[in-house]
Amino acid sequence: MSGGIFMKFTESQIQRLREFGDDSYDSDFDTPEEREKAFSKILGGLTSKNDRSVADIITGPKRHLLPRFEAELADILTKNGFIEVRTPLIISKASLEKMTITRESQLYRQVFMIDDKRCLRPMLAPNLYFVMRKLRDKTPGPVRIFEIGSCFRKESKSNNHLEEFTMLNLVELGPDGDPTDILKKHISDIMNATGLDYRMTEECSEVYKTTLDVEVDGVEVASGAVGPHVLDRAHDIHEPWCGAGFGLERLLMEMTGKTNVKKVGRSLVYLNGAKID
Repeated sequence: MSGGIFMKFTESQIQRLREFGDDSYDSDFDTPEEREKAFSKILGGLTSKNDRSVADIITGPKRHLLPRFEAELADILTKNGFIEVRTPLIISKASLEKMTITRESQLYRQVFMIDDKRCLRPMLAPNLYFVMRKLRDKTPGPVRIFEIGSCFRKESKSNNHLEEFTMLNLVELGPDGDPTDILKKHISDIMNATGLDYRMTEECSEVYKTTLDVEVDGVEVASGAVGPHVLDRAHDIHEPWCGAGFGLERLLMEMTGKTNVKKVGRSLVYLNGAKID
């Protein structure tokens, strides 16, 4: 083409291709006709592959990727002495305030309020603090608990964010040893089950001030913290602890090579990564 000017796929074409595939689509074309021909060819191949995936799901039913992953991680933690808990999705506004999530905080603007006193939980930590404190009254030894469940935040559109997402939170109260070392071991137990290469970095947090985050290919998939902490007094906790929260859809996205977290989460559009609408 004269002048060396090339055209690429349009944003809508790239979006359409990524709905069915998980690759980067960045090619140069000399003419609109050449671009349209290439787009139709790639899309045709992707939709055919997608149709075969849907057919396989129908003829060979399996549990959804997400609950399968949840069950695998729950088995690992229970074998390591953790107690699984299930707590309410609806929490009080007062519970948020104990986590320093008030009207002035950025996270508060992401909270789905139900009424003046209640909201959908944006994290599992408030409930786990409560359960951990109650179990401390029952045993002098370390208290190890975990929960896997939905959390809710108002999120901007992103390949890495969901408004309803699944967290795995684990916490150990009164660990026998250095809390940071034990936290790293718990993180390692979970991450080794994923088969992913990861790195830990220290980051700043609105709630926890300082966290030990876990990244895979630059994507944050987990965040950990240790106590004693400034949040503890409001929850009547008075001894060391360590805990971490893992975003299960993000982990699945990395494990399956998907480019959009929506393909592995709760969806009306995708089923185990295949587009069904």
